[in-house]
Amino acid sequence: MGLELYLDLLSQPCRAVYIFAKKNRIPFELRTVDLRKGGRPAGVCASESVAILLYLARKYKVPDHWYPQDPQACARVDEYLAWQHTALRRNCLRALWHKVMLPVFLGELVSPETLAATLAELDMALQVLEGKFLQDKAFLTGPHVSLADLVAITELMHPVGAGCQVFKGRPKLAAWRQRVEAAVGEALFQEAHEVILKAKDSQPADPTLKQKMLPKVLAMIQ
Repeated sequence: MGLELYLDLLSQPCRAVYIFAKKNRIPFELRTVDLRKGGRPAGVCASESVAILLYLARKYKVPDHWYPQDPQACARVDEYLAWQHTALRRNCLRALWHKVMLPVFLGELVSPETLAATLAELDMALQVLEGKFLQDKAFLTGPHVSLADLVAITELMHPVGAGCQVFKGRPKLAAWRQRVEAAVGEALFQEAHEVILKAKDSQPADPTLKQKMLPKVLAMIQ
């Protein structure tokens, strides 16, 4: 059986996997999953996006810059991947749901205080991303694009899709985004993010689906 990827491009980790596979010409069968309709993958061997990315990088012998064999360079990628899961990913996810998906898709009001706190936490994570990881480098871990950059940019497009100006007033981060987009290819980048950039236009969920999804969503964004 060939490689099958069950993806919903509304999901930031799914976008990273999709871009990585397409950019590196890894043959796969796309199985589209619509999470907004309660869809879920079936028969999946690996469900954590970082595990999938590392598996693909090793199995298909992609260019070394994605996940370097050099121990020090590899450790820098690993450091970012370990940090982002409970930092940038969490804050980008919360920004999307608090600003758009809860009120628009699930019809749940979010208080101004909650939204403000969420955006403040996102701002702090962005400061760490820029000050600790990017600094004055071309990419997050060095002179070449890596899995760290791919995971980071797909996370940041979540709040961008919610209308947050995450690159405004951050010229280093904005220039980094342009370099990452150029490295993966502008057409592929736009293709992968078409769904998230239309998140604000999501149709309201029907009451049955809302009842099913809301507890899971609230637990996910705590």
